[in-house]
Amino acid sequence: MSGGGLYDPGLQPERTELAWRRTGLAIGVGSLLALRMFPPLAHGGAELAASLVPGILGLAFAAWLVVNARGRYRRWNRALLEGRREHSPGGRLLFAVTVFVMLSAAVGGLVIAVSLTR
Repeated sequence: MSGGGLYDPGLQPERTELAWRRTGLAIGVGSLLALRMFPPLAHGGAELAASLVPGILGLAFAAWLVVNARGRYRRWNRALLEGRREHSPGGRLLFAVTVFVMLSAAVGGLVIAVSLTR
């Protein structure tokens, strides 16, 4: 290893990647629950199609999150093993998850509110 011992022997990159993987899994499970719960609230037609959108988008986001976290882990682990210094990846994943959760809560609440008014 070159670069003066940058590599973290405490396996921090692996722990971080596993945490992102668990977050993606939780979002995926929540999306499956949305696919199970929202369609019965719909009254057919366009409402039924609209009730499937949050769950499908959630599953796609969960898959994107897991893939992105894995790529981030590989880049950082390679840099640490090679002793290279890299810039922090920033808060893109955290920002994306925050926006997704806020929009999901809003859409979920809207779906439930509309279904209860009928």
